[in-house]
Amino acid sequence: MLQLDAIDTGYGQAQVLRSLSLSVEAGEIHCLLGRNGAGKTTTMRAVTGLMPLWAGRIALDGAEIGALPAQDRARTGIGYVPQGRRLFTELTVAQNLEIGLMTRGSGAEVRDRVLDLFPRLRERLDQRAQTLSGGEQQMLATARALCTRPKVLLLDEPTEGLQPSMIEAIRSVITRLRDDGTAVLLVEQRIDAVLSVADRVTFIENGRSRETFAAADLSAQHEIIDRYLGV
Repeated sequence: MLQLDAIDTGYGQAQVLRSLSLSVEAGEIHCLLGRNGAGKTTTMRAVTGLMPLWAGRIALDGAEIGALPAQDRARTGIGYVPQGRRLFTELTVAQNLEIGLMTRGSGAEVRDRVLDLFPRLRERLDQRAQTLSGGEQQMLATARALCTRPKVLLLDEPTEGLQPSMIEAIRSVITRLRDDGTAVLLVEQRIDAVLSVADRVTFIENGRSRETFAAADLSAQHEIIDRYLGV
């Protein structure tokens, strides 16, 4: 599905990612874990085209997309929910969703299917995004991305700062998407949350992908977690 082969990128003259490789399969939640500054968000931005690809290859369903501009990558089936949500706060819930629908020419059927996942948003369609709670804003950011009908959904810290009930609601949607065949690349700091939903985990350190494990195998291997996440 999504394949990253030895990609390099950075900001200006500062290189961040160094020969980073990983894959995300259809119907899989693949989590990227690492310390702050390891390159997790930069990886997401490289996949979406918000960062220039210096070297390496990014492919979706075998077709190389690394040279495409960001808007064209979204049209191929890359959905992105960035850290901080990045909503159009002055627009209503319905208008934010419409922007997602326009990306790949989706219509009312897609919107209704997305709202079935987030019934709370259906009750707030005419409400401006900035008036929503933090959890509702995260729901809206995720719903907007789903309106693009993504093959691969990238989620950067989706549960950050949310109360437990909202975390569970977001987690439920993510696992449902996985079960429906969507590939999910997830950045999440809470190791307990990761191990409860992920299928595989890749550790990233200093911009390099180090080791990949089945999430089920990590529960009893605290020394590995400490090696990559410990202070």
